[in-house]
Amino acid sequence: MFKQLAAMMQRPALYEKGTTVQTEIWTDEHISKGMLEAHLDPELEAATRSHHHVREIVKWIGAVAPADKYPALLDLGCGPGIYAELFCSAGYAVTGVDFSKRSVVYAQNSAAEKGLPIKYHCQDYLTLDFVAQFDVITLIYYDFGVLSAQDRAKLLTKIYAALKPGGVLIFDVYTPQHLAKREESSHWEYEREGSFFSPHPHVCLHSFLMYEEKHTFCERYIIITEQEIRSINIWEHTFTEEELKQDLSLAGFLVSGIYGNTTGAEYCKDGKEMCVVAKKGE
Repeated sequence: MFKQLAAMMQRPALYEKGTTVQTEIWTDEHISKGMLEAHLDPELEAATRSHHHVREIVKWIGAVAPADKYPALLDLGCGPGIYAELFCSAGYAVTGVDFSKRSVVYAQNSAAEKGLPIKYHCQDYLTLDFVAQFDVITLIYYDFGVLSAQDRAKLLTKIYAALKPGGVLIFDVYTPQHLAKREESSHWEYEREGSFFSPHPHVCLHSFLMYEEKHTFCERYIIITEQEIRSINIWEHTFTEEELKQDLSLAGFLVSGIYGNTTGAEYCKDGKEMCVVAKKGE
């Protein structure tokens, strides 16, 4: 077990997977339960932003891409449908995609109870196969930066294909300023009653690792229980305006707006986040 732990403690290569790959956070029986609880907490800025914040985001998107002009909306990473239900109530025909079966089942049940005609799909959005079906696609809460460069390019190609001519993509990312004045760190905690990552007593070794030359950081968790050791690497890339415009251009998009966040704040080059509205050609 010591050799296994020592190997996990080595600095991972860029976008190297842990023993528990990042997507399994959304499919693990125990962790997905905690994720759903975090989504549904109206005050928590965690899996989903606070629900007040979500309403402000939906209101702004409704002004940028109003439902009467952009009626068909695809919400990527829809979780339990918090955004999707608000979009539906605002007049959009909504489709949601998420990797977590637990969240999608919750979203389907909630929509049925409220009589909302939302379509949900449980799948990895890197496997999208929609063709010219949507007027607007949203990818909210820095999800784009979680992916490697290759997967980001793949996703943009999938999104471009899924949009109708003239359709828009709205998404947000961190900028390199998010890492300013931050330092690498490591600490450990003993969870006697279990925690988000395991229902069993365990030690959690958490490291914040920076890859500054790549504008990328990693949150690494090593979970040690009596039965096993496993590691989870959660990656996030930060973007300059120039890099993001280049990536979008290579996929065929035109950038029609850059904002300071997903409620339409004025963009500032010193800001820690950026929201982009990108358009597919007519």
